[in-house]
Amino acid sequence: MSTVTISAQDINKLRQATGAGMLDCRKALTETNGDFEAAIDWLRKQGQKVAAKRSDREAKEGVVIAKTTADNKTGIVICVSCETDFVSKNADFVAFGQSIADAAIKNNVKSLEELNNAEVNGSKVADLVNDKLASIGEKIGVTKFARIDAPFVASYIHGAYRIGVLVGLNKAATEAGKDVAMQIAALNPVAVDAASVSADVIAREKDIIIELMKQDPKMAGKPDEMLAKIAEGKMGAFFKEQTLTAQVFVKDGSKTVADHLKEAGDVKVIEFKRVALG
Repeated sequence: MSTVTISAQDINKLRQATGAGMLDCRKALTETNGDFEAAIDWLRKQGQKVAAKRSDREAKEGVVIAKTTADNKTGIVICVSCETDFVSKNADFVAFGQSIADAAIKNNVKSLEELNNAEVNGSKVADLVNDKLASIGEKIGVTKFARIDAPFVASYIHGAYRIGVLVGLNKAATEAGKDVAMQIAALNPVAVDAASVSADVIAREKDIIIELMKQDPKMAGKPDEMLAKIAEGKMGAFFKEQTLTAQVFVKDGSKTVADHLKEAGDVKVIEFKRVALG
C-alpha cells in the first residue's frame, strides 16, 4: 500500500497528462507510491493507450521562445513561466520573454544559471524577473533553457509560444530545418534515430512490452528468454513511431522524415531540443 497521500490534484494531473480515467489514475498513483513517471508506466503496463508525455509538465502557463544567432550557428530555447494564461497571453509578458531570449543570444549564455546572471539594459535577468513578479502579482521565472550549436540551427515556435523547437543540422537548409522542427513540435520524438535512443528508454519500453505479453493468455508459460526475444523484435514499431527520421513525414505521408531530408540535399539532423508548456 502507498505510504503517501494521493490528492485529488495529483490524480487530476495524471489524468491530464495521460488521458486515463480518474479511478485508474488513483490506482496507478497508489500502486507506485505517488511516483508520477512510474504511474504512467503502470498504466501502460495495464495495456492503456495513455498519452505518455515524456517531459515539459512543470510550467503550467507562460511563453516559450526559440531563437538563433544571425549566422544560425547557435540556437537557444527558453521557457518563462507564470501561473495564469491571462498573464501569458499579455503582449507585455510576451515581450518580456523575448527580451530574455535576446539577452541569452547576445550574452552567448550556455546554462540557465548564466542566463539568470545575464544583463538586460544594465539589470540582471534574475532581478528583472523579481521586479516583474512584484508588478503582476504572480509567481514567474525562467524555468527552462536549452541550447544547440551546429553548422546550421533552425528554430520554430508553435501554438502562441507554447512549444519551442531547435534543430541542429549538418549544413544550411532553411526550409528542411523548418519542416523538421514542425515535425518535432507535432510528434515529439524521443531521439533522432534508433541508434541515439538511450539505453534507459529502450529498457523501459522492453519492460512494458514484456509485461503486456505476460498478460496475454496466448503467451502463458512462455519462458522469459523467449519473451525477451519477442520484445526485441517488437521494438521496431517503437523506433518507427518514436524516432524522428523513421517517422512518417507529417507534410507528406508517402515518405519518412529521412526520405525528406535526403531529397533536400542529404541533410542530416545532429540533434534537436523541444520545450513545451505542460
